[in-house]
Amino acid sequence: MTLRQDLREKFEIGAHPLTLSECIGIQHEGLVLERLTFATRDGESVRGFLLRPPGETPVPAILYIHAHGNAYDIGADELLSGRNALLSPLGPEFARRGYAVLMVELPAFGARSNPGESARAKAALWHGKSLAGQMLGEQAAAFDWLASRPDIIADRIAVFGISMGATFSYWLAAVEPRIAASAHLCAYADYAGLIAAGNIDLHGIYLTVPGLLTLAGNGEIAGLIAPRAQLIGVGDLDPLTPSAAFETAFAQTRRAYEEAGATDRLVLVREPEAGHVETPAMRAAVLAFFDRHLASSGEDRSD
Repeated sequence: MTLRQDLREKFEIGAHPLTLSECIGIQHEGLVLERLTFATRDGESVRGFLLRPPGETPVPAILYIHAHGNAYDIGADELLSGRNALLSPLGPEFARRGYAVLMVELPAFGARSNPGESARAKAALWHGKSLAGQMLGEQAAAFDWLASRPDIIADRIAVFGISMGATFSYWLAAVEPRIAASAHLCAYADYAGLIAAGNIDLHGIYLTVPGLLTLAGNGEIAGLIAPRAQLIGVGDLDPLTPSAAFETAFAQTRRAYEEAGATDRLVLVREPEAGHVETPAMRAAVLAFFDRHLASSGEDRSD
């Protein structure tokens, strides 16, 4: 099998379908908000929100994966309410710029906070799976649902996230070639480097995917996105992206883009004085990135 195929199996793509059971549409600050309820294969109820500009014209879309932050109560509410690591809520910001934005709540968060992360992760590991795999499998199903909507331009869907959502955004884009672009903030580093630095325990148990490092490093995984557009945002004071672990990963990703002849589609925003937070420079770069690679159907987007 290819690396992408091996990773799809590790990430449990296709193993966690979601079925829409309810959709309630309301007006929200001049935008259209859909309150969604999905069901997992096991019958667990899953909250989701889709925010989009008014009108019936098909629009590009962003699958926005929420963060962790040990704030298990937030979950999908991040779309509308934001969180401490963000300058302000990004869902309305994206929608006002012409994108539909979907967020589907991950297991152990929000309305799914019971059972919690530890119990879910341990149960999955006993079965030879991982909680990260379930999370990625569900987000892959959310992408499929989003791409199937007639009001969405299916070949112009990007994925975005900060922290936990960042990791899942580039992992998912690496194994789902239909994703047009990926932008992620505050979670890009080589995990072998994090282990060596003693920082790996800063990640929750949810992220442990048995055997992943025997397949590829994070920089190699992110490199599978090439030649599609990718924005990486990190702060040098962020303990989850220490300099040595970042440099190892970025060298791998940059090499993949060089080999693909697509270095102009790899964007780095590196903040020397920033920690585990979005910065104004990151916000401006993300918006410009989506304007360039998602909003228009011009030559800047990859085939």
